[in-house]
Amino acid sequence: MPVGVPGELYIGGLGLARGYLNRPDLTADKFIPDPFSNQTGARLYRTGDLAYHRPDGNLELIGRIDHQVKLRGFRVELGEVEAAVSEHPAVREAVVLAR
Repeated sequence: MPVGVPGELYIGGLGLARGYLNRPDLTADKFIPDPFSNQTGARLYRTGDLAYHRPDGNLELIGRIDHQVKLRGFRVELGEVEAAVSEHPAVREAVVLAR
């Protein structure tokens, strides 16, 4: 991507895992063939993070492309929290926001 243009962050290289343990469906979705590598079988991992290149060459993380947030080191799907809160009989609608 050009400098300053946001896009989804992919990672690759020798230290990349081969996939998710016992989850071929998730592996197929998140680990894709690396179009930039000459090595047979090389893969890239779709992180789900949104980032852009800064003019100094570093990456700046913007956030997530989904509705996950990190809370005390744990990834939390806000929609799952909304669904759980909405199950209470006194709740008609729920919206969960992270600050």
